[in-house]
Amino acid sequence: MSALFSNLFIFLLATFLGLEVIRRVSPLLHTPLMSLTNAISAISLVGSLTILGRAENTLSITLGAIAVVASMTNVVSGFLITDRMLKMFKTRTPGAGAAHGVIFPVFVLAALASGTVDVQSQWTTDLTYLVASGLFVMSLKWMNHPTTARKSVAAGELAMFMAIGGTLLALSNDPELTRLGHTPAYGYIAAALALGAIIGYPISLVPMTAVPQRTAFSHAFGGLAAGLVGTSEYFLGIGRTGDLAISNVTVGIIGFEVLLGFVTFTGSLIAFGKLAEILPGRPITYKGQNAVNLVLFAVAVVCIGGVVASPTTWPLYVGFCSLALLFGVLLVIPIGGADMPTVISLLNSYAGLSACAMGFVLNSPMLIIAGALDGSSGLILSIIMCKAMNRSFANVLFGAFGKPQERKALGEEKPIRSASAEEAAAILGNSTSVVIVPGYGMAVAQAQHKVRELYDALTKKGVNVQFAIHPVAGRMPGHMNVLLAEADIPYDKLVEMDDINPEMPQTDVALVIGANDVTNPDARNDPTSPIYGMPIIDTDKARTVMVIKRSMSAGFAGIDNPLYTMDHTLMLFGDAKKFVGDLVKELGSSQ
Repeated sequence: MSALFSNLFIFLLATFLGLEVIRRVSPLLHTPLMSLTNAISAISLVGSLTILGRAENTLSITLGAIAVVASMTNVVSGFLITDRMLKMFKTRTPGAGAAHGVIFPVFVLAALASGTVDVQSQWTTDLTYLVASGLFVMSLKWMNHPTTARKSVAAGELAMFMAIGGTLLALSNDPELTRLGHTPAYGYIAAALALGAIIGYPISLVPMTAVPQRTAFSHAFGGLAAGLVGTSEYFLGIGRTGDLAISNVTVGIIGFEVLLGFVTFTGSLIAFGKLAEILPGRPITYKGQNAVNLVLFAVAVVCIGGVVASPTTWPLYVGFCSLALLFGVLLVIPIGGADMPTVISLLNSYAGLSACAMGFVLNSPMLIIAGALDGSSGLILSIIMCKAMNRSFANVLFGAFGKPQERKALGEEKPIRSASAEEAAAILGNSTSVVIVPGYGMAVAQAQHKVRELYDALTKKGVNVQFAIHPVAGRMPGHMNVLLAEADIPYDKLVEMDDINPEMPQTDVALVIGANDVTNPDARNDPTSPIYGMPIIDTDKARTVMVIKRSMSAGFAGIDNPLYTMDHTLMLFGDAKKFVGDLVKELGSSQ
């Protein structure tokens, strides 16, 4: 019991440290942060390697191998795509590295390789884990600004390398293997690690517009690994007797780990399906849905309670696992596509907490620390997303927000003013200040590179161009920042909503590209609107507003946007990529 309280103490300290570090991360880097923590959540690889390396029976070998492949897929794809994203943010101090942060670990590894350190001693493994834990913390800390963010990947990769190395060292002196008279199954481990790396590499090469669905897909791998490791630990535990028999407390912790792991697994697959448009993006609801979910959750709790009371009742455990998998599906299907930033963040938090629970089961402080850091990151980003939408967690998870709303009778409809590319280019070229407001429509049209060309054309004419970034624009935290960085937009031109809004009344033109609800004035002015109270970018306060949009269709909230019928608004109908390209041509011909 003393070990449990020691681990709880570590968990609380790591959580508070994580919250303090994550809240300082620049909003510019929320998408790379999500990918980085996704890779760190693959610390479940430590537990997976332990299960596979012991190779106690066929079931543990099978579950352990799948868990290692899933975790290694996350490690490789997560770190590689994070590095890709961070390379897009042009720093003012190129070449700055993290050498000072890795000197000590390098000396440790050199000592191990030279034979001056006894690799069979427990302190070697503990020291390796300690340094890895510190590097995980520094990896997140360096994400607080684009100029230091590249160090984050180097620190995270080294930390994961040391975690894997420490685990292999621990297996070489594992008392459980000694008891069984076995040697570590290094062949199985090598094969599973190689397969995971082979799968992870192509996943890291997805286009930046597909990063949200890649992240959701990777969360599924992390959740699966945690659930399988917990399941393996459970079945191994109930086969032991005497002092080695599994305790009721351990079964309870395994239940928590497996619940979060399997909910993350199936929930992330549903989120991936919605983001990839394999499944409908709208909320999928039915009568009494929340009540059904609550009943299923209660039944799952009863099942795991029965297992805790009598650990050998494995049929109840199997039923519990099945309900956890089903609950993940039912939890996400009523959530609309544009709420995915919050959902992805929450699933990231769940993956971290499941790794934390694994640390309690395996008595591994490093697992607890890394899992708590990941859980803290997901929680902070979820809070930011909910605040940006003026919504609660309960409303996002259970509100089925995003259903089409009935149009209000407004009497005589106001006329819509539209303009051609030639007319719009003339207005833009004669402006002194332009604020571009990107949204999910820009991502769908893959127009970010044409937007860069527009930025260059206007800048050459002496126009001051800035980009207004809403926290929930896109399909994951910081999505617009990454897309614009991919197009080489200087990151100091990407301005957060709270900083740009005071400048909007002095702005000549606000050019909206694919954004809808985040520019809707009803959020400020109409108490009956479903989005009333949601912070928006004050595009309507600019002297002229231009909106590039395919049609007058409603946004995610399913409501009309009065911005489109205001007297100083011009609608630019067409595909965003093509229309922006036409603007660039017109601006070039007018020089």
